[in-house]
Amino acid sequence: MASRANQWVLLRTALRCATALLCLDTVSALAASIQSPAVAVTPDVPVASEARLAGDDTQTRFILDLDKPIRFRAFALADPPRVVLDTPQLNFQLAAGTGAVGRGLIKAFRYGMVMPGASRIVFDLAGPARITQSFVLDAANGQPPRLVLELAPVDHASFIQSLATESRPELKPAIAGSPEPTGPALVTAATVAVDSRPVVVIDPGHGGIDNGTQSGSEMEKTLVLGFGLALRDRLEKKGRYRVVMTRTDDTFIPLGDRVRIARNQSAALFVSIHADALPRQEGDAQGATIYTLSDHASDTEAEKLAEAENKADAIGGVNLTEEPTEVADILFDLAQRETRTFSNRFARILMGEMKSTVRLHKHPLKSAGFRVLKAPDVPSVLLELGYVSNKDDLEHLVSESWRSRTVATIAQAIDAFFAKRLATAGSAN
Repeated sequence: MASRANQWVLLRTALRCATALLCLDTVSALAASIQSPAVAVTPDVPVASEARLAGDDTQTRFILDLDKPIRFRAFALADPPRVVLDTPQLNFQLAAGTGAVGRGLIKAFRYGMVMPGASRIVFDLAGPARITQSFVLDAANGQPPRLVLELAPVDHASFIQSLATESRPELKPAIAGSPEPTGPALVTAATVAVDSRPVVVIDPGHGGIDNGTQSGSEMEKTLVLGFGLALRDRLEKKGRYRVVMTRTDDTFIPLGDRVRIARNQSAALFVSIHADALPRQEGDAQGATIYTLSDHASDTEAEKLAEAENKADAIGGVNLTEEPTEVADILFDLAQRETRTFSNRFARILMGEMKSTVRLHKHPLKSAGFRVLKAPDVPSVLLELGYVSNKDDLEHLVSESWRSRTVATIAQAIDAFFAKRLATAGSAN
């Protein structure tokens, strides 16, 4: 009779085969596993020096000052209503707080790199609107080149009707890698077969256009990327694991792609790293929290956090109307039950290791419906390192010594998790 470990392998294999019939994105998912150095801003990258809004709720204009003309694409998205500008990679040298305050038909806008070589500006609309004009003006009369976007209000039915399929392109970034990966960095089926070490996927949250939470000049996307890279380096020194990063630079990664990276790599563990924040009116909270997947949130705070994190694709201007569905059958259900057991086990081990070296939240183990944890066959947790809204936690998050100590603790928890899994598998034989 097959051992529990063998049954788990068979179940995962069957589920992957069934899912493969519905998902043909293997090329883009493989590219997602490539790790490369951060994308540097070169002198050839156009500079965006100022952005502003003008007009009212009958007509609203966005103006972006540039140092050279560029090509761009503008389109609208629904649920929620947004307008997106896709451009070549830009060096945004805009004043702090630009885009936080809206005007007329635009509630707010945000900007950033959305994939290597490409930037994006996303406008949150106050209601349905149509693009009446979009163009680039050449430099003239002492004024720099300018990108101009004009919006006018429209009724909801007309707005939805205007969203033609060709105007809602899917976002398929070359995740944390070059457009044409070559050499030893490319992970092939042969190398994966030879390397039998467990695959650990580290997922620094947010990135690119999605800053995450922020306190002053400290952004969540930067803090968690530095932490994730330090954890990768620590694990790789052990030599026991093959470590894959969902991103190694300031790139936006859709939530679905983060999950696909883990599944395509047959990951044995997925750790998503974040830093939380509470609005001032909701009081103060501190300490690290470990989240697992659940259909029902463990408390109101967990539910709110999951809702906020699940909006990452909308923040990045991703079309959410054509999200692929998983295989809804008995294989999916069985694999997900087993996966949640392993996820909960790792969460408890991680809490046990962290409590002696890292300050934990008063309720350190929570659960909610995080989309990034929904791989049916990959044990997954989301670790909130602390609250950027808390002064003491923020001091820890920017501290090299705190990061080194915490990284070591997490690495110990990962060692303990796999040791226990191997022991469990051995006893089941």
